[in-house]
Amino acid sequence: MFGLARKPVAPPAPKGPVLDLSGPRLRRTFEHLVESAEPTGGIERYVTALVLKSSLFEELLGKGKLDTLTESEFLDLAAFVTPVRRRVGPWLAENGFWELRGRLAALLEGWSDTSTADARLLAFVAAFPQDKAHRWVRDLGAEVMHFTAPDRYPLMARWVWDAQVTTGALREIWFADDVDYAKITVPDTLATFVVLRDELEGFLKEQGVFRDLPFYVDLLLAHVYAGYINDRGGQYLRSDFTSDTDPMNHTRRMLGLDAVDTESGRTRLKLIDGSAHVLGTPQAITHQEAS
Repeated sequence: MFGLARKPVAPPAPKGPVLDLSGPRLRRTFEHLVESAEPTGGIERYVTALVLKSSLFEELLGKGKLDTLTESEFLDLAAFVTPVRRRVGPWLAENGFWELRGRLAALLEGWSDTSTADARLLAFVAAFPQDKAHRWVRDLGAEVMHFTAPDRYPLMARWVWDAQVTTGALREIWFADDVDYAKITVPDTLATFVVLRDELEGFLKEQGVFRDLPFYVDLLLAHVYAGYINDRGGQYLRSDFTSDTDPMNHTRRMLGLDAVDTESGRTRLKLIDGSAHVLGTPQAITHQEAS
């Protein structure tokens, strides 16, 4: 249906809003990220993990293979998307995998044309019920677009910026005396996320980072929001990100890097019967049998 090159040449991005970001907050977060990652192999290890995650998405969703994507393969992907892995099981049991695969195909149809990105993502979300139980859909669509074509699409997940409730990592690095009372009116459209990515890539280059910039940006944003969870996370956040003394714990979870037990292959994605999906196995949720 469509093919993906590793580093496609993207058309000019739409002009985005001006983002008033705080340089000191970014520097403090980056320094804390480097320090926090050191005991578990350093920041490069986390970036490598994101590169591998992206390779999995590209392999299964790109290169013309979406038409042959199996349910088990989708579950492998979903295990790496934290909001999705806790909620997609019941939806699949009720609606079936083939319905979801068709919606993913529509999301990625014409993937190379960034001018249609917002419309495709909105249509993907609109195909599901518009309630709290389906907020994971936006995150699934955002991660599919980003990790399938990371050089073309920044990560547009809700935790990066959600304009409806004005929360996300963007708020935590906004230049303001008190970010809790800052009025941020920028939309959560592709143009905003492109500007944010470009600003952060410029910041990272000033810190001496020049390779794998899309994934360094992901990691930096995740660490920004992990700090928010650690400092002020409420009951809703804690349900997804339980407290831990490891300063990288929430950062890993934001990006789904805690998905797999490397010894057993079990993932954090729960099937409808309550068992854990095992990476690379044909176990699946079916429309009839799982009810």
